[in-house]
Amino acid sequence: MPVSNYPGGFADGVTIRGVPLLSAYPGKAFWVDSVNGSNGNRGTFDRPFASIDFAVGQCRANRGDIIMVKPGHVETVTAAGGLDLDVAGIAIIGLGTGSLRPTVNFTTVVGADMDVDAANITVYNLLFTGGIDALTGPIDVNAADFAMVNCETRDVTGEATDFIVSDANANRMYIDGWVHRGAAAAGANTAITIVGGDGITIKNFWIDGNFAVGAIRNVTTAATNLHIYGDAMSFARTRNAADVIVTLAATTTASIGPNIYMRLQDNAANITEALVGAAAQFFAPLLIVNADNEQGLGWNGATSVDI
Repeated sequence: MPVSNYPGGFADGVTIRGVPLLSAYPGKAFWVDSVNGSNGNRGTFDRPFASIDFAVGQCRANRGDIIMVKPGHVETVTAAGGLDLDVAGIAIIGLGTGSLRPTVNFTTVVGADMDVDAANITVYNLLFTGGIDALTGPIDVNAADFAMVNCETRDVTGEATDFIVSDANANRMYIDGWVHRGAAAAGANTAITIVGGDGITIKNFWIDGNFAVGAIRNVTTAATNLHIYGDAMSFARTRNAADVIVTLAATTTASIGPNIYMRLQDNAANITEALVGAAAQFFAPLLIVNADNEQGLGWNGATSVDI
């Protein structure tokens, strides 16, 4: 590895296979491993805690504490608030790739969830799985400046009704590199449901599921300055005859696109209807395919004119 001439180290940090290498940090670093850990340990690399939830309780707000989760870790959440991220300014970083990523599994009751109840929290490289049918919002964001980066949500048993939900406090929520693998069977409404909030960004996603309402939905309370796009390519597929990818409240101000590629279920008059947002702006390319062996058609909403 090259030696940095930058004072104090590498200007942008160092990553290995996309995971940050920590050489310095403002707060404390706690380690978690359900395989070899115990909540009676000190939370060090050699003596890790057994659960993320316990580690959160050892953090101090806004100190910059980091929770490092070892490959193979499984966190089982069996109740509402069973994993409560309620300490501001912490980061939870999962190590490992593929099936070795730390997994948070929601099971036992449909209300089992991870609550984000404090501001400025980041989760990175975690796999979230639905272990019971009809989960009502296993990732529940109720605070500002939450970031979810390079994470995956996945139906395993049945279908989550809405996998990610946020309320009007989730200002500037930032979701980047999100993969959602929903079940092909009916049962889901959305992959994410947004209620209010300002400055929310959803980018660089890969979403597939059977969504009765839409892959991405804003409902009840209008959002402001919502951004949904891809730096290079974002993809969304619905396997439901509703054929809706994004649907927004009528007064939600949003930008949709560029670089979103979409697959609908039915070969029908559904291209325009796939994106719903009366107060949104749409930026090409927005390509939609509604049958096999066809090339994507550019979304055919109204085009701006120079008057």
